Amino acid sequence: MHDNDYKNSDELPPEVLMRGLLRAYYWMDESLQNGLQRAGYKPRTRTQTMILIHISNGVTRAAELARALGVSRQAIQQQINDLEEDDLVTQIPDPTDKRANRIVFSEKGSALINQAMETLRGAEQTLAMRLGYETVTHMRRGLMADWGPVIGEQRAPGRKRSVN
Repeated sequence: MHDNDYKNSDELPPEVLMRGLLRAYYWMDESLQNGLQRAGYKPRTRTQTMILIHISNGVTRAAELARALGVSRQAIQQQINDLEEDDLVTQIPDPTDKRANRIVFSEKGSALINQAMETLRGAEQTLAMRLGYETVTHMRRGLMADWGPVIGEQRAPGRKRSVN
């Protein structure tokens, strides 16, 4: 079947996409955790690995990280403090905003994120061999595409995260 094969919602598969997306995320995260542990790193929380990956993508302020992960600024700050205690990140004054800090990798943190990215690339390669390269290419293309604005006018109560 193709995208335009679904003429109405009665023809959609019974599984909702959200369940598959969560399962895929957990598979990747657990593969990442296992790879890091095999490389000699201590286990990290899911929030910590998400923080580290966001930092590697240029999200370097605690407030931005909190917004991206949908948690409070205080919760993010605690995780950052834990990562700093383990000498993976350091906080430096933000040259563009004296009230804020930027979170950057330490030497040890740079080595960890390099290992993390290598592990994730290996997991993607394994996934491609298991599911087929074309399937993974389509998955990546669909996930990275602009899905347009969120359906509805506002966020659910209590939600701090925005997809932007």
